[in-house]
Amino acid sequence: MAELSDLELLNALGVEAEAKKKPKMTPKQERIIAGFEEIQRFVEVNGHTPQHGEDKDIFERLYATRLDQIKRLPECIELVAELDTQGLLDGADAEQEEVSLEEINDNDLLAQLGVEAIDNSDITELKHVKTQAEKDKERAKADTIGTREPCKDFERFKPLFEEIQEDLNTGRRKTLPFDKDGSIEEGNWFILSGQKAFIASIGEEFKGKDGRNEYRLRVIFDNGVESNQLMRSIQKRLWEDKTGRRISDTNYGPLFDEAVNEDDNESGTIYILRSKSELPIISENREVIHKIGVTGSSIKKRISNAAIDPTYLMAEVEVVASYELFNINRQKLEKLLHRFFESSRLEVDVNDRFGNPVKPKEWFLVPLFVIDEVVEKIRDGSITNYRYDRGNAVLVKDC
Repeated sequence: MAELSDLELLNALGVEAEAKKKPKMTPKQERIIAGFEEIQRFVEVNGHTPQHGEDKDIFERLYATRLDQIKRLPECIELVAELDTQGLLDGADAEQEEVSLEEINDNDLLAQLGVEAIDNSDITELKHVKTQAEKDKERAKADTIGTREPCKDFERFKPLFEEIQEDLNTGRRKTLPFDKDGSIEEGNWFILSGQKAFIASIGEEFKGKDGRNEYRLRVIFDNGVESNQLMRSIQKRLWEDKTGRRISDTNYGPLFDEAVNEDDNESGTIYILRSKSELPIISENREVIHKIGVTGSSIKKRISNAAIDPTYLMAEVEVVASYELFNINRQKLEKLLHRFFESSRLEVDVNDRFGNPVKPKEWFLVPLFVIDEVVEKIRDGSITNYRYDRGNAVLVKDC
């Protein structure tokens, strides 16, 4: 007897075989899945889940709000659970609520964030608007406040922000109080509400509502957002912001200038030391090996434990020169000096009193007369025109 197929067996038993069809997705369900996949792509590119916060761009804030909504809705969780390979739904059980799937709507989410879609068919095409409450409250101030929106060409400005931060870190620039005269020019840098702001361009002059001359600015912020604020508006905000600052131009003069900021110290001393160590490299070059440091306290107190401190090569030292300065930022000054003599930094290993190897970083192969010359050129601001020629032990003026 020939073997019966599964279908024939079912028919013999009086069971109708019906192919199990995958339920068809509704447009809403397809939209939820597509939205969840957008969140997944964001995580893949950025390495973290989308976060809330006004410092985040509008798309990240949208994805964060959308994910919150998905985690609240049991129907959504069931719909996308099989797709979740990144653990985005972790902890969702505790947040579930009996809410209809129809209540999750991207336009509603955008409205919560103060934006709306230009075209409902394309959720990624956005324009900045205020919530209704904000519209009612701020409509009369619209010209003064300006609008904020994602900076479409931020990649062009991003390297500038990175360079400015590096300049601040190394002391090439400093932050200053915003002047009473309130001058703002194209290319200026500021810190406003904790964000670095760049004046990319200044529009043509026009008469403001008060009859005074006014200008519309293009201001780029370090979080990738730009604004078209009025000049008098940003002046007012900088004056009112207790943390508002102007970022100085690139020069070394501010280390000794008359403008003092909260990070500056009234005085400090550059001290130059020679070591009495009997290490061969030290004893053979003692006259040209110097430790360069800056302190705000007594030099004598600073070096009192030199013989047991690997920073001082575990040996007594002698002070061969010192320079007292006023209105300086000691940390920035010390970094400036060390960076200038970087090519002549001494590579030496010493063991601390516990036998652990240490590499001191503040010793340099440089004659004392060169250090004297460098300090003077820092004072007059001309140091930016020079570099140290280690081979000939002289300062060389750049063309």
